[in-house]
Amino acid sequence: MLGESQFEFERPHIGLEVELNLIDAFGDPLMRNADVLKAIADPAWATELGQFNLEINIPPRELGGAGTGALETEVRDHLEHADGRAQELGGHLVMIGILPTLRRSDIGEETLSANGRYKMLNDQIFAARGEELNIEIDGPEPMCMHTDNITPEAACTSVQFHLQVSPEEFGAYWNAAQAIAGPQVALAANSPFLFGHRLHQETRISLFEQSTDTRPEELKTQGVRPRVWFGERWITSVFDLFEENTRYFPALLPLCEDEDPLAVLDAGGIPELAELSLHNGTVYRWNRPIYAVVKGRPHLRVENRVLPAGPTVADVVANGAFYYGLVRMLAEEERPLWTRMSFQSAEENLHRAARDGLDSTLYWPGLGEVPSAELVLRRLLPLAHQGLDLWGVDPARRDRLLGIIERRAVSGQTGASWQIQTVDAVEASSGVSRHEALRRMTRRYTELMYSGDPVHTWPIGA
Repeated sequence: MLGESQFEFERPHIGLEVELNLIDAFGDPLMRNADVLKAIADPAWATELGQFNLEINIPPRELGGAGTGALETEVRDHLEHADGRAQELGGHLVMIGILPTLRRSDIGEETLSANGRYKMLNDQIFAARGEELNIEIDGPEPMCMHTDNITPEAACTSVQFHLQVSPEEFGAYWNAAQAIAGPQVALAANSPFLFGHRLHQETRISLFEQSTDTRPEELKTQGVRPRVWFGERWITSVFDLFEENTRYFPALLPLCEDEDPLAVLDAGGIPELAELSLHNGTVYRWNRPIYAVVKGRPHLRVENRVLPAGPTVADVVANGAFYYGLVRMLAEEERPLWTRMSFQSAEENLHRAARDGLDSTLYWPGLGEVPSAELVLRRLLPLAHQGLDLWGVDPARRDRLLGIIERRAVSGQTGASWQIQTVDAVEASSGVSRHEALRRMTRRYTELMYSGDPVHTWPIGA
């Protein structure tokens, strides 16, 4: 198909998925996503892994077209409508990388959403492991826990940016997305607390990597690849990624469709390739290849999965503008970045950024080791401006969105740093318990999130 089929890519489309948490009046998780989903009554919304999670899928649109201008308003309108329905049931929707008020007692198999596929996934992962899962995350207040189910993964709520590309350009765009994962996370870190512990600025990265690991210790030492995976090499084609999927990862979900792909192809049709897509959905790459068929035409997308949800719709859309502009410039450079940077450096950048956010030091070709904020301001933001121009984004919109990124980098205030400083301020001023401080911070975060003002403008304190 890659060699012969007519893939759709002449008018590149983007898409957006946002995962959210449900909280009650105290700021604690609310386990009622099925009820809230029924009240919202909108097919754009769906359940996620945990009963305190929901997800919204924003319809795809041309990048640079008139539809991108309405994206921010559309997401905000969806969110406010859904939150209104949630309030009728005693809840609120909040966009945040990890819900700070989650406790270990909130995480168990009974927390899984009522979808048979989640239960099957849980059973298959632990059948593959043959032993309990051990999650260890260091940081200022290190955490270690054992679990016999995958629901700690439900704590991770992210934003996914989709970009449709041609088969010929897929390798370059995937490589570019991998190369900028570190700077992306440094700028957007929003997950500093888990089960009452202050850990990494973007704890979600380490938690997600560990909570869906199908490998017992013996297989880890033998070099078996993890299912949450950065990868191990730059690629030349999307084929490389699907080939790795079948070479390294056994199928987890024993579900098959009736379609015979070769027969469909021989008859002049376009196969859905349901098993390929299902299997690909259980390999959790930070940049995932997506194959889909829309209106009889196949297409390929890069799904950028590295960022946490939130803090505000403006921040999310600004993060998207930075990503789309930057990835375009790097993918089309005459001397590609990945010919000057090792794959291991890109992976190390991701984990440094997850640990320290905008306080991290990252490696970049031509600059060496450089503070992440300096890298963004000196090198990456100018490229993002040029990339958005190439996509045809309105200059006023470009300047507003990238201005949010610039002020965040200059001020150093991300969602994560605001959460940490606000909890510190609450604990210092009132002497309440950590959990009560996290509740107060979460309620204040939710208020400010719905104000719409970007996180770099938020006052510290609850």
